[in-house]
Amino acid sequence: MTATGTLSPSRTTATAARVLRQLRHDPRTIALMLLVPCVMLFLLRYVFDGSARTFDTIGASLLGIFPLITMFLVTSIATLRERTSGTLERLLAMPLGKADLIVGYALAFGAVAVVQSVLATGLAVWVLDLDVTGSPWLLLLVALLDALLGTALGLFVSAFAASEFQAVQFMPAVIFPQLLLCGLFTPRDAMHPVLEALSDVLPMSYAVDGMNEVLHHADLTTAFLRDITVVTACALLVLTLGAATLKRRTA
Repeated sequence: MTATGTLSPSRTTATAARVLRQLRHDPRTIALMLLVPCVMLFLLRYVFDGSARTFDTIGASLLGIFPLITMFLVTSIATLRERTSGTLERLLAMPLGKADLIVGYALAFGAVAVVQSVLATGLAVWVLDLDVTGSPWLLLLVALLDALLGTALGLFVSAFAASEFQAVQFMPAVIFPQLLLCGLFTPRDAMHPVLEALSDVLPMSYAVDGMNEVLHHADLTTAFLRDITVVTACALLVLTLGAATLKRRTA
């Protein structure tokens, strides 16, 4: 029986529940997703122990970047593991559409992303005293959207990797250029015009801009709404591409 093309809520939620059950039995992966962003923020705070203002300047940006990176890494490897083990092929031989599978994975990892974002945001604001002008809830929203974007990117690139090592190799190609061009190290308008134009089409740039809007403005701004819209649209686009490139058979 071939996989159906219609998104089914029951099949999608069943897929998400299966992935969450698998994650529950993998404490190392859970630790990577939930604890590593918090540990990195904690280290960063005390690296700049003598300059709290510096932590305030870059801490909000990294609060969005760390979840994106960890979710990208974990999702790409976990999805690839399903493919190379033959699980993915067996699932797609059932009445399970590609959209059901991709959205189910996104829901499962998205649930973890919620917990991850709450922990990292709570640590940064209420323990490490990140000085935020806007609402911490808006910081949480951007961190969550960034984590979901990382999940979507991980699902997408897993289709092009033949091994877990290759999945890790996609990080320098997909994540590092965005990290250099997102405005974390220097304002984007101070870059070479070609690099500035390139940064304008990279989603991490809008993730960092969104965090900085919350950092410096007490109220919602038009720029903030634009930033979260772009991050959300990119995540949905990449998920759609992930469903389109999902292979029924392993190589």
